[in-house]
Amino acid sequence: MRPSWDQYFLKLAMLASERATCPRMHCGCVLVRHKHVLATGYNGSLPGLPHCDDIGCLIVNDHCIRTNHAEMNAITQAAKNGVSIAGATAYVTNMPCTTCAKALIGAGIKRVVVFSDYHSTHAETFFREADVRLDRQEMPETLIKYDLADYSSAKSFDSCKDEVSERKP
Repeated sequence: MRPSWDQYFLKLAMLASERATCPRMHCGCVLVRHKHVLATGYNGSLPGLPHCDDIGCLIVNDHCIRTNHAEMNAITQAAKNGVSIAGATAYVTNMPCTTCAKALIGAGIKRVVVFSDYHSTHAETFFREADVRLDRQEMPETLIKYDLADYSSAKSFDSCKDEVSERKP
């Protein structure tokens, strides 16, 4: 069955989260306006700095401070590329932390869609006060359904190589 737009973008956020480099939390964020992806982010270290996966987490007050959160990385990706995210929707795998919620509000995000909560956050309060719509959705199916055998116009690389070798004199 074809996924709804919300399920589609949440699945993209799940895919982005696979790039995360902090073992304490894999989170992904996709910023979307008018059904078009503006920017993506995942939990990861600052550009050029070591990752938690490589040298371990840097824990302060029970939080890893080595990484930027997915929402911050999506916001900075948009800023670096000159993309306005005002009026956009943030699709995030987890409820944003308080700091990320404030950053999303400050950047002009008008809707946040999540499928899981996060401990010790005041995000919901800030979203409500800032008139940012918060939608909790069911977690999308984790399987991507794509099988080349189902599509008559698609061929695997192996079958293409076989055709080329058959044509060679």
